[in-house]
Amino acid sequence: MAYAIEITRPALRQMKKLDPRIRERLARRIDGLAEMPLPSGANQLKGASPPLYRVREGDYRIIYRIEHDKLTVLVVRIGHRSEVYRRHR
Repeated sequence: MAYAIEITRPALRQMKKLDPRIRERLARRIDGLAEMPLPSGANQLKGASPPLYRVREGDYRIIYRIEHDKLTVLVVRIGHRSEVYRRHR
């Protein structure tokens, strides 16, 4: 049973700023979440409510939420590991 993938507008903006080769790798990883929303290596972020998960793709991270009732994976943030966890003010 495949999940639908939704990407928030801020995550799309973050992805468009990246190098095309990195963007393609991240897109493949995001597409893979449709078949397996919790792949090996996915970690739940602490302190997030509702629960958020992250997967690694090289030096980049994909932060997402799984909505089991709607069979949807919502990608919330995409970015380099040094910046993706920081809160914006």
